[in-house]
Amino acid sequence: MFNSTTLNFPEFLSGLNSANFDEIALTIFRYQYYNNEIYNKYCTAIKISPLNVNSITEIPYLPISFFKSHIVITGKVKQNSIVFESSGTTADIPSKHYINDESLYENTLISGFEKFYGSPSDYVFLALLPSYLERKNASLVYMANTLMKGSKHPNNGFFINEWEKLRIILEQLQKTKQKTLLLGVTFALLDFAEQHTIDLSNTIVMETGGMKGRREEMTRQEIHTILKKQFNLKQVHSEYGMTEMLSQAYSKADGIYNCTNTLKVLIREPNDPFEIKTFGNGCLNIIDFANINSCSFIATEDIGTVYSDFSFEVKGRIDHAALRGCSLMMA
Repeated sequence: MFNSTTLNFPEFLSGLNSANFDEIALTIFRYQYYNNEIYNKYCTAIKISPLNVNSITEIPYLPISFFKSHIVITGKVKQNSIVFESSGTTADIPSKHYINDESLYENTLISGFEKFYGSPSDYVFLALLPSYLERKNASLVYMANTLMKGSKHPNNGFFINEWEKLRIILEQLQKTKQKTLLLGVTFALLDFAEQHTIDLSNTIVMETGGMKGRREEMTRQEIHTILKKQFNLKQVHSEYGMTEMLSQAYSKADGIYNCTNTLKVLIREPNDPFEIKTFGNGCLNIIDFANINSCSFIATEDIGTVYSDFSFEVKGRIDHAALRGCSLMMA
């Protein structure tokens, strides 16, 4: 029986590939079952133990709302831990993700980015992140800052609403054909696009989702159609991530995401949280190896489709999702 209190994450994942992903997931499940108090109580409450888990579809997936109500940690919170905290209205309880090893997050982010886009050192990173820059502990700001540190380009920068300054920098970079990535929350990119029609055909424009109550909700297709027209783009890229997960997925076109090496997305039946499938339609479950120090198995509140090649699409969110799953555990 696997009940180790330590797990050398870099060494453990050095041989990670698609063939042994599921085997590693099962080992991490056993590790977190024995060393994560909240996850262990959840598994006990639903009467699941490592003795009756033999595949990734049998692993218990912790409802994401537990990051609002509990400290989800494998082991103990270190004194110097950083905390990623979600945004939300004043009536919401924010999710909190305690990060015992920020270098693990940074290394996972960089290696995942390199898989899809190459070295960050080749790019200028411009981050249009109002609402995130206005508060502390946003994982998206940390992500952008980590990519900028890997780039070290003098034109890297964060923007709230300095649209004219951003336009000038983008036009200069466009003329020199410097590789550039404009990372922005959806409402901010739309606001910028309304003010400026600009040729960004040599720029990667990557939206991270979220209207944050700033605009009427729109479909991804509607959003991308506007951005492509205003910025002279063939495609708009997207990034899938959240406070509660440390790995990312990226879409280069049409909102179809592909996972980095430490991530896999599965499907659960909306009316039965314990019926898990490797592909199909339903609610999205996450396996995130980078969450080795918190919980690597999360039942999200997103609805979508996972395809047979393990790519996936996000199509919406569950109504009243925060109420789901909390009664399954008494802690």
